[in-house]
Amino acid sequence: MNTSSPRADERSFDTAHFRQALGQFATGVTIITTRLADGTFRGLTASSFNSVSLDPPLVLWSLSNNANSMPIFTGNSHYVINVLNAEQAHLAKRFATRGIDPWEGLEYELSRTGQPIIKGVSAWFECHNRSRYPEGDHVIFVGEVEFCEFSPCPPLIFHSGQFAGLG
Repeated sequence: MNTSSPRADERSFDTAHFRQALGQFATGVTIITTRLADGTFRGLTASSFNSVSLDPPLVLWSLSNNANSMPIFTGNSHYVINVLNAEQAHLAKRFATRGIDPWEGLEYELSRTGQPIIKGVSAWFECHNRSRYPEGDHVIFVGEVEFCEFSPCPPLIFHSGQFAGLG
């Protein structure tokens, strides 16, 4: 079905208003992790995570075009999406802060491909970096899930610029 409607001549809102409206949608919080060729780890906090398909098992997340980790995540074959639990807001903040080593003192284990899995997360998904789609000021990453595990516990959510637990 193809429908065609005229587009608005101009937007009736600015970026700040749009961001506030988006903030009304509660999301889960993840840390996306990967390993560099030299063996060091990279990770970032992301709330733009969603399922795409059950067969094949696909998930997506997005990253700003300006992120200094863009070449790393674009070039690596695998990454892990760590879904944070309600007690892990400090980790979300840690991985969103520039100029610090978020791995210092952090407990983790390695996936079968050597990617870091943060201990205590409510779920993790090891993904093959299947495809990327540039859209607007972000790139949408689609990962094919090769392994996953979960431990049911209350999730960490992000709503109106604040972290909160649920449950």
